[in-house]
Amino acid sequence: MAQDQNRPVYHPAGHDNELRAAMQDLRTGRWLSMRNLLASTSDWGLWTQRTQVLAAVAAGSDAVQAWRAEEPHSLAATVMHCRISVERALRAHREQHQRTQDLWHEAWEACRIAAHQGPDDPVPWVCLLALAQLDEKQRLEEHRQIPPGPMLFRGPWGLLSEAHKRDPHNREAYHRMLQFVYARKSGGHLSEAVNFVQWASSAAPTGSALLALPLYVRVERYRRDNGHERALDLHWVTDDATREATRALDGWFDHVNPALSSLLDLNHLAHALWGSGQFAEAARVFETLGPYYTAPPWSYRTQSPGDAGLAEEVFLRARGRCLAAAHEAGT
Repeated sequence: MAQDQNRPVYHPAGHDNELRAAMQDLRTGRWLSMRNLLASTSDWGLWTQRTQVLAAVAAGSDAVQAWRAEEPHSLAATVMHCRISVERALRAHREQHQRTQDLWHEAWEACRIAAHQGPDDPVPWVCLLALAQLDEKQRLEEHRQIPPGPMLFRGPWGLLSEAHKRDPHNREAYHRMLQFVYARKSGGHLSEAVNFVQWASSAAPTGSALLALPLYVRVERYRRDNGHERALDLHWVTDDATREATRALDGWFDHVNPALSSLLDLNHLAHALWGSGQFAEAARVFETLGPYYTAPPWSYRTQSPGDAGLAEEVFLRARGRCLAAAHEAGT
């Protein structure tokens, strides 16, 4: 039976066709496409995004190990070793694996080596930020530094600063910091997350994906409040919610190349615009998404957030409503 062309699909590579091809080879244990792709990636934002996606695939194989054995002096291979080490440590933590502590230390060392060998690369510092969420009680001094502004929490600000220094407003770095906020044993309060994303997005320039960061916290607040039981509440149509969505649309979306954009960011923006009743504007984002979607944030508008099928149905209803509105408006 032919696949319904109107059904959305999830693929980590999204519109990045070169990344998709490298991932396909990587799944069969071949690493040459990965090496060649990374060799041709000169933009730090794209480099960060591609290494993250590749690591999620490579963490379950020995492809990077084979690459390092073949090319022991390859800086890209060293960075990918850092990436997969962190990915394995994070997975072990989520699964409460008994080797979590050992994998954490191995990943930390891999990050330090990569940072030393590639002093201009933000990825090792982004990876150290990712590992910081494992230190839930903030035992390490580098995870409880004095914040750079009022209303902010003690945390791994030095690590964020190092990543920012190498790639200003690096998307993943700030999202890793947000994850750290949620993981803190002494905090994790949404007020801290709100203060952080307001601080981060207020300094973000035009075209920065950090302008979409507040949309994530709004979804998280809705999730924690079991908002799906009050689907018609005012959570998405307040002045603040509308303003956040509009700012992300005007300041970020209108200035980006879809092939370089995070699918999660695009889905969060489409969701925010739909939720705030800006259907014609949301239609533009849905059109940019094309065949792709991500389960979050749509899954949080269902009774079973873990059910990807239900999330897809919410996505389809929202997309249909917005595209129809755009058609009626003649846009």
